[in-house]
Amino acid sequence: MATAKLATLIIRTLAKPISSRIKEQARQHERFRGLCVELAQFMYRSEIKLRMNILGEPARHVRPLSEVKAIENGANALAEGFLFSVAAALIIGETWRSSRSNAKRRDVVDDQLDDLGMRVTELTTRVNALTERFEAEQSEEKQRNDQLARILERVVEIGLRGGWAEFEGSPVQLPKVNLAPHRPRQLEYADIKKLRTSYPGE
Repeated sequence: MATAKLATLIIRTLAKPISSRIKEQARQHERFRGLCVELAQFMYRSEIKLRMNILGEPARHVRPLSEVKAIENGANALAEGFLFSVAAALIIGETWRSSRSNAKRRDVVDDQLDDLGMRVTELTTRVNALTERFEAEQSEEKQRNDQLARILERVVEIGLRGGWAEFEGSPVQLPKVNLAPHRPRQLEYADIKKLRTSYPGE
């Protein structure tokens, strides 16, 4: 935008010198003078016809311009056309450069977004894999802990029932159970005598 404003200022500054130079060339060169005269006469006739059509009257006789006036008008038209062409070229060039710069910027932003998207996808995949692995390890550890807890409970239960495991100060009193097989004792003579005295009628 700043370039377009600068170009407009430059064109306005150079307008008068370029117009003067074109007028000079029109007076000196025969072909250029003829081109200026033809252009000026065509523009004058077109203007008169347009005016008459607007007024609703036909243009019957259009008097041509004098050669001096035609050269001046033609040179002015060529100078203004040249300046307009330069200004249009500058504006179009600036617009094209700006659009190209915006397109490059969009391409860079799109590439960066694609890169970030790929990185996010990769990180998400890694996090999901680590989460699954952690959950699997937690499940295995829980199973091992549960198994060890069951074994420990079983060992304690067997120990308490067998009498070889005691807890001092425990409010629960469990009877001792001898796990060894029971062997009947041999009756001695004193035992038999006790029994007979206990039952005198026999």
